Amino acid sequence: METATTATTASTTTPSRGGGQPLLHQKGGETQTFGTLRQLPIGLGHDTRMYACQRLNRVLADTQILYSLYKKHHWLMRGATFYSLHLMLDKHAEAQLAVVDALAERIQSLGGVAVADPRHVAELTAIPRPPNGVEKVPVMLSRLLDAHERILIDARDAAARISAEGDEGSTDLLVSEVIRPGEAQVWFLAEHLVDTPLVQG
Repeated sequence: METATTATTASTTTPSRGGGQPLLHQKGGETQTFGTLRQLPIGLGHDTRMYACQRLNRVLADTQILYSLYKKHHWLMRGATFYSLHLMLDKHAEAQLAVVDALAERIQSLGGVAVADPRHVAELTAIPRPPNGVEKVPVMLSRLLDAHERILIDARDAAARISAEGDEGSTDLLVSEVIRPGEAQVWFLAEHLVDTPLVQG
């Protein structure tokens, strides 16, 4: 009787392989280092893919910061235009989050490693860090416009150079997912900085 009890206790405390118990606290080294490529049969050479991944990761880092800026200003928006800007900035943030995902997946499809950790993103971005507190509404909008412009300049340059390398897939992504939607968001933001009264006195 005592032996059976001991066996039952052992079976409930020792996880068996395939028994549904998560194997927790796993550790190990990286399987791929940032800045390296895996070989994938996509018809593009190593140097072309390496260059594309480097440029796309820069745009990706800046876009992640732009997304965070949109969320920050969405939360901190104040004043008479609060409701409309609160909603618009959140809509723009959602669109930028989709761009983040598209850029990251393109980098992975080229065999690279997409920048993901916020601390790594902060090391790569060219967008200046905003103050931690609240700014005036026009200043917040101007900060978003500046971030957009930095991304658009870099994305246009990257698209041209990557196209010259023969990677039309990455070029198409930059033009269709980063540049054109970014230009539209700039337009919407900039119109809120036009000093036009609702009525003429």
